[in-house]
Amino acid sequence: MIIIGEKINGAIPSVARAIAERNSDFIRNLAKIQADAGANFIDVCASTDVNIEVETLRWLIDLVQEVTDTPICIDSPHVQAIVEAIPFCKRPGLINSVSGEGDKIDVIFPLIADTKWEVAALLCDDSGISKTAEKRLEVFSHIMKRAGEFNIAPSRLHIDPLVEMLCTSEDGINMIVGVMKEIKRQYPSVHITGGCSNVSFNLPVRKLVNQAFLVLAMNAGMDSGIIDPTNQDLAGMIFATEALLGQDEYCMEYISAFRDGRFGQKK
Repeated sequence: MIIIGEKINGAIPSVARAIAERNSDFIRNLAKIQADAGANFIDVCASTDVNIEVETLRWLIDLVQEVTDTPICIDSPHVQAIVEAIPFCKRPGLINSVSGEGDKIDVIFPLIADTKWEVAALLCDDSGISKTAEKRLEVFSHIMKRAGEFNIAPSRLHIDPLVEMLCTSEDGINMIVGVMKEIKRQYPSVHITGGCSNVSFNLPVRKLVNQAFLVLAMNAGMDSGIIDPTNQDLAGMIFATEALLGQDEYCMEYISAFRDGRFGQKK
């Protein structure tokens, strides 16, 4: 499982305060605890006014890189902000994100074509987020076609099928599970990602729904996720599910992670 640490996001009130107050120690600590917990990427999302977004991204990225070599995930809905933030990163990381909307692909794919940057791609287009698997898979096909034009290997793509709130879904996550399985059938090396906590909005005891979703999603092919890597219950669920799916020979990763204190050590 590729872990994209979600904690440095200006949409979180405590992070928004730290950004407003330029509390460097707070941001550095968030970066360090996520890296120490095993994050593969540190997501950095300013969630500020567009006029100061690039400046804020630079400040955040610099702070993260002061305490860890973990690659950055540049997170912004504004494609130009992503373009301007790429040079702030010391090493290739993950772009979050492109989609079938507007000119995002036309801007980002040529820019990263001959690099080691990876990119998250959302299954929506100018018509919005479809309620059907067929339409989302059409967007997926378009994204893969465009990636092929720039020789971007499927293994560099993290496809986000767009998990929505369970409480407003007519059929649970059955549609999303079907989309995930079909993506993996067509391109086994492509990654499937998403904001794992989206599913539980407006529900009580959200952590239970998040954990149950993660097990089902991993069984359908999800191998990348925007999550809190310091959440030991969630980490334990990931390692246990990988073992149950036969992805962890003799449960060695599960045992090693337990011994390293990644889960099961704190009450």
